Amino acid sequence: MLEGLKRAFQELTNRITTSQLGESELSRIMDEFKLQLISSDVSLPTAEAIAERLREMISEIRLPRFGDREASLKNVYSRVLEEFLLEASPEELLRAVASRATTGARPYVLLFVGPNGGGKTTTVAKIAYWFKERGVRSVIACSDTFRAAAIEQAKELAAEVGVRAVSQRYGADPAAVAVDAIQSANANKEPLVLIDTAGRAETKKNLLDEMRKIRRVAMADSVILVLDSLTGSVAGEQARSFHESVGVDYVVLTKFDSDTKGGLALTVSHEIRRPLIFLGVGQGLGDLIQFRKEFLISRVLS
Repeated sequence: MLEGLKRAFQELTNRITTSQLGESELSRIMDEFKLQLISSDVSLPTAEAIAERLREMISEIRLPRFGDREASLKNVYSRVLEEFLLEASPEELLRAVASRATTGARPYVLLFVGPNGGGKTTTVAKIAYWFKERGVRSVIACSDTFRAAAIEQAKELAAEVGVRAVSQRYGADPAAVAVDAIQSANANKEPLVLIDTAGRAETKKNLLDEMRKIRRVAMADSVILVLDSLTGSVAGEQARSFHESVGVDYVVLTKFDSDTKGGLALTVSHEIRRPLIFLGVGQGLGDLIQFRKEFLISRVLS
């Protein structure tokens, strides 16, 4: 996991600690480092920003001529990664949802968006399971009325979690399905609705317009963007497009346990300035972990 980023920082350390570190030499080293970041799925704008911030900080510190120069550099790396990565607390989201149950207000609505094949429906089920384990009942709205077998998949996962699913026929208005689910949850005093939607290509304006309609009609409280960690650098473009079109509050990265590069977390945090909240790390319902900065930083710099 994250071998690409880990290798990039290790090689940066090797170059710095074995060089006569003048300004021009440091700039050359950072240019090489930037290329390694890009090869690890960090977008070009993000790689440039990280490399420039590191160059500034390394120029400002006095690396010891003798002793543990590597420790000094790791401290700088850690501080820069801390600056670039954004995290959200699921517990805060839990409290916001739970407050709806205690006040009897309208259910909290989570809208899930993302490109095709990103693991959105499975992520909806995993998050429903996460809430159920903490005593919060939910309803899944099967608003993907386009993809073949999508409704059946959502219903089967809902049954596995032990929550209700609300659906209509294929071809139905996805926003109408969402409204039905919200009304049903309200009637049954279930404080959370999770809206599963069809995957959208970030270049298809009409499909993104439909997503905006779902958000508006359902009055979603939060939007969660689901991205596949293995997609590569194109995921940065996807994140920007969805954020500009729909508005994103949180990001979930799926298949993180299989990610050998690791750059997407940095790209998303920097490109759209929205926090990561969960990582998918397996196929089971419980294979969802909270994203923590120190989790990624410790593995990259170990």
